[in-house]
Amino acid sequence: MKLKGKVAIITGAGAGIGEATALLFAREGASVCVNSVSESGLKVVKKINKAGGEALWVRCDVSREDDAKNIIDETIKAFGRLDILFNNAGIVAQGSVETCSIDDFDRNMAVNVRGVFLCSRYALPHLKKTKGTIINCSSSVALKGVADRAAYTASKGAVHSMTRAMAMDHIKDGIRVNAICPGTTNTPSLKERLTQKGDYEEVRKLYIARQPLGRLGEPEEIAEGVLFLALNNFCTGISLSIDGGMTI
Repeated sequence: MKLKGKVAIITGAGAGIGEATALLFAREGASVCVNSVSESGLKVVKKINKAGGEALWVRCDVSREDDAKNIIDETIKAFGRLDILFNNAGIVAQGSVETCSIDDFDRNMAVNVRGVFLCSRYALPHLKKTKGTIINCSSSVALKGVADRAAYTASKGAVHSMTRAMAMDHIKDGIRVNAICPGTTNTPSLKERLTQKGDYEEVRKLYIARQPLGRLGEPEEIAEGVLFLALNNFCTGISLSIDGGMTI
């Protein structure tokens, strides 16, 4: 029960890394606000409650200011405090600078970067009271370029840099800010993208080949890294790579 008495918000927690982190945090004793843009977050809340934990579902789009503020407000209303914010919500725009549509680029930046900015902005007054922590979900692509991911890479690079800026800005407030940098992870989102690219098994092999360990990461493995960053009081401003050796 390493997080007993703590309250955590996890954005984009309806599936994948967000879901795995919500379940892990709940097992460790945290009360969890599960955010998602669809009703997928409800099933995560039901899993937590069935296991004896405490969870709340808030349906919001993190790229919208009123929605982002509502996630924080509803959490405080339900639990009375905030200790951990995991800015996990994100989308993947495909294509190069030439082939990615302008609308896809703008939406990618809105969710992946503006969402981190907005949720953090409204969480900070509460985190100052608890000397809490923020973990942002960046990516291995912020450290190593990959083909046909120009907008996504730009957004995750922005998160990587913003994390360090936030860490400096709020270190005197007693707030730690770090980032997690996952490699290619076996999530429903990844499966959906692979299915759209043609021969699923062949495309999957190409994605696996990017990682020297020879396999995809599992959401639970990334969640363990998020928990480490939530607990380690001597870490701030770092980007923790959990990527199967992708960035060696």
